[in-house]
Amino acid sequence: MTATTPNGIRPLDGIRVVSLEHAVAAPFATRQLADLGARVIKIERPGVGDFARGYDETVHGQSSYFVWLNRGKESLTLDLKDAEAQAILHKLLADADVLVQNLAPGAAARMGLDFDTLHPRYEKLIVCDISGYGDAGPYRDKKAYDLLIQAAAGLVGLTGGPNEPSRAGVSIADISAGMYAYSGILSALLQRGRTGKGLRVQVTMLETMAEWMNQVLYLGHYGGKPPARVGASHPTIAPYGIHRTANGSVIFSVQNEREFANFCEIVLGNRELAQDERFSSNTARVRNRPELTTIIEDRFSTLTVAQVEELLDQAQIANAPMNDIEGVWNHPQLQARERWRKVETPNGTVDALLPPANLSGVEPAMGAIPALGAHTASILTELGYGASDVEALAAKKVV
Repeated sequence: MTATTPNGIRPLDGIRVVSLEHAVAAPFATRQLADLGARVIKIERPGVGDFARGYDETVHGQSSYFVWLNRGKESLTLDLKDAEAQAILHKLLADADVLVQNLAPGAAARMGLDFDTLHPRYEKLIVCDISGYGDAGPYRDKKAYDLLIQAAAGLVGLTGGPNEPSRAGVSIADISAGMYAYSGILSALLQRGRTGKGLRVQVTMLETMAEWMNQVLYLGHYGGKPPARVGASHPTIAPYGIHRTANGSVIFSVQNEREFANFCEIVLGNRELAQDERFSSNTARVRNRPELTTIIEDRFSTLTVAQVEELLDQAQIANAPMNDIEGVWNHPQLQARERWRKVETPNGTVDALLPPANLSGVEPAMGAIPALGAHTASILTELGYGASDVEALAAKKVV
């Protein structure tokens, strides 16, 4: 499955992205662009940098978040409150294709970095703004973090067990916003190719999560009540979820009556159970889920995970083990499809997953994770600053 990149060509080669980014959403978007060949210049605060650098110290003393989100970027430190730093930024924007920002509400506009201000000066520049709630409406000035948006969009109320709501286990609101920003930027590049003019891409975390919640919103609004919170089970399908075996748990899903008949005969060894009125339709099975779960787990109590998986495969029932972190890291499918690559960091080499979209003939760039300010001198030199100028800017803490 190893791809090749003829003549070193990638889809976004030659595209320059300047990003005023921190945390997750914007860095996730720009990392996708970097993997496709874009030059991404990440603006960071001198001496501090993206605060995600300090979230943890688990990857060779570096933040797992930062290592995940920032490969292939150049780090330029600028104190954007300083006029000289603003001048440097505008030198970059003069030749940039895309500006991405997820600063605090209103911060970009206060610095004159909003689309309406920039567009007359840089007609071809695409400006992507990522925020919690957008720049209009009663929530426009409200801070937004992943958990808060999960809650505001109804996901927390939908997730967890009957007695306790829960957040999703990963930063899903940030990730969804980052992916919509990425696809929005690609769409804007296509549009600019037709019109010659840049446009604004606006993405809000609330709106991305509301989109992902839309089926549930339909179900609850038009159905008159929200779906039940049933942990890892499915609120409207049974059996569907985690079931215990003699040495662990397995998760599987029965989708229709044919599959349930196969499940009863091959997995449970009880063909007649499919005709039991308590379980003879999906609606009946959902209504009688506790009784069905007891029957299933009584059978599974004498079997190992491997044995249950083998029976489920024989019955052509979709299933998977409940993997822990190492189980995913060493997943045989990821190994067989050669999904891991080596990436350099300031503190040594780490393994990194390829991006999920596989483009034939294209190997993602998978560049190094930058140290804070690692590219400041080289970028300033490229912009025409001499060595003494760079030293003076550093001494004044402009960079």
